[in-house]
Amino acid sequence: MFDFCIVGGGMVGAATALGLAQKGFSVALIETNMPKPFEATDEPDMRVSAISVTSQSLLSSLGAWQHIENMRTCTYRRLSVWENSSARTDFDSSDIQAERLGYIIENRILQLGLHAALSQCENVTWFTQSEITKLVTHGIPEVHFADESQLTCQWLIGADGLHSRVRASANIGTQGWQYRQQAFAIQIITHAAQQDITWQQFIPTGPVAFLPMYGQFASLVWYNTSDNINRLKALSKTALKQEIKKAFPDELVDFDVLKTAHFPLMRMHANQYVKHQVVLVGDAAHAINPLAGQGVNLGFKDVAALLNCIDGDVPTAENIAAYEANRRNDNFLMMSAMDAIYSTFKQRNPLVKAARNIALKLANNGGVIKQQVMKYAMGLH
Repeated sequence: MFDFCIVGGGMVGAATALGLAQKGFSVALIETNMPKPFEATDEPDMRVSAISVTSQSLLSSLGAWQHIENMRTCTYRRLSVWENSSARTDFDSSDIQAERLGYIIENRILQLGLHAALSQCENVTWFTQSEITKLVTHGIPEVHFADESQLTCQWLIGADGLHSRVRASANIGTQGWQYRQQAFAIQIITHAAQQDITWQQFIPTGPVAFLPMYGQFASLVWYNTSDNINRLKALSKTALKQEIKKAFPDELVDFDVLKTAHFPLMRMHANQYVKHQVVLVGDAAHAINPLAGQGVNLGFKDVAALLNCIDGDVPTAENIAAYEANRRNDNFLMMSAMDAIYSTFKQRNPLVKAARNIALKLANNGGVIKQQVMKYAMGLH
């Protein structure tokens, strides 16, 4: 019997496994979709995350950051948000004497870095070959595999994403909805040096954003309706570039389109993070509007909170209940804040528009308030 079994070896699941293994627990980690090994000559992946300073500190404390840094990362020091030139907020890490606001890193690089650190843990057993056929979540948790093998554990952790099988097997309900827009991601290579700014403009069809990546690569995100995204996907790279230039602001330097992908926008919150001997972390517990890039950072906060609740022997229900109490309200507040911002900028009412423009101006000149917003975005509060 394992102390912990984690279903899902992605970023959050791997970080959870690493932290528990370093505390001396026996860990089973189940992941049948392993990431492709890193090759420096590969073009960047489509899926990237904005990693906060606090998330980087967690990854460093777990011993994974050195492996990530040895592959590739992109530091960003500035962040700008605006609707028009007279309603704009600019953040700069130097305003709070910080070296950076965060990093933009491919999800696969984060996962590989965590897996590299996990390879040094003798008390982690990987299960990568056989699919799960059955989960028993009442009494002692059991995992049954297609090859007819099975395992038992004291605690079963679901880190298996938005459509979590662990959550469903434990009969944990959810609340949420799918937004009417999708995110259209466009990978580009710029005709400029690597940039240290990420920005987002709110236009009538939805936000458009720029995320720098390593070298001259970058990622664009264009919120739009499914119909419009289907139209854009069908265009040639040359025609798509022209559409992008019409929709995106002048801050976007010259570029060439490489590839595209689109992702649904979902809000989902599990009614419980803990039930019997089952624990949910990351996207299995919550999915947030990606407007401010906080998704994986919330997942890493889950990991840190769970590890803080566990010390010494395998935890009791009271220990794990403290994890849920710590994280559920905080995640709910962040999800609600992102929805409020998203809804406000969709409003075309002149009074609402005037109010949000005033808010952006005040934020840009907010002094202490602006600094606190920056620190929160960096995960320092």
